[in-house]
Formats: sequence, C-alpha cells, structure tokens
Amino acid sequence: MAFEHGIVASAQDIDELGHVNNAVWVRWIQDVAVAHWMAAATPAEVDAYVWVVIRHEIDYVGNLRAGDAVTVRTWVPDPPRGAKFDRHMLFTGADGREKVRAISTWVMMDKATGRPMRVPAALATRFLET
Repeated sequence: MAFEHGIVASAQDIDELGHVNNAVWVRWIQDVAVAHWMAAATPAEVDAYVWVVIRHEIDYVGNLRAGDAVTVRTWVPDPPRGAKFDRHMLFTGADGREKVRAISTWVMMDKATGRPMRVPAALATRFLET
C-alpha cells in the first residue's frame, strides 16, 4: 500500500543557492523508505531484515526553501524480483506542484547472514500499491 509522510525543510537543509540541497533529497528518500518499512513491518521482520538501496534515479523538478513543506508519497508498483524491488516516491509541495520524483531499487538483506534474500510474498503484499 502507498505511504505518505510530511516534511518541512529546515535551515540546515538549504544550500548556497537558497534551496534544499540535492543530498538532502536523497536523505529524505532514505528516511521515508525507513518510515514506510517501520509502519508496515512486524517487530520480528524489523529484527530479521534490513533494506539496502542499490540505485537511485531522481528527477529534480522544483525547489523548496527553508520552512516550505512537502508531502511525500511512496509506493511499490510491482512485485519484488527475488531480493529486489523498485520503490517510487513523489514529493509534492504545499502549492500542489511536483518537486522531486524518484525511483530507488532496494535489496532485502538477512541481518543474521548479511546476505540478500528473497522478499517473502506475505511481506511484499503490504508494500504493493493496490
């Protein structure tokens, strides 16, 4: 299922051009993905698995300044391929305009072995957009 999260840009997020730095957008992608995981996973799953990003594709189409808010919507449109799935994110400003869109590829890792593992079907269904 899709997940939404709100973020307000702080003064520390702003670069010399006066808007949110590109590295901050990447951090927010990570933070929102983790928040989605924590909202959908069971405590046992959180203890057993961790996700590692292996690819980001990011389109910066708008800017934010300090104090500006965005709503982030994230979803997984397709079932996992073994240990991997693509997570989509859309950052929309309070003005209704798209600011950033991203697709990140994540790999599920078994914490005990440190190795990638196939995403269990029952877990995957909680992330798929319905």
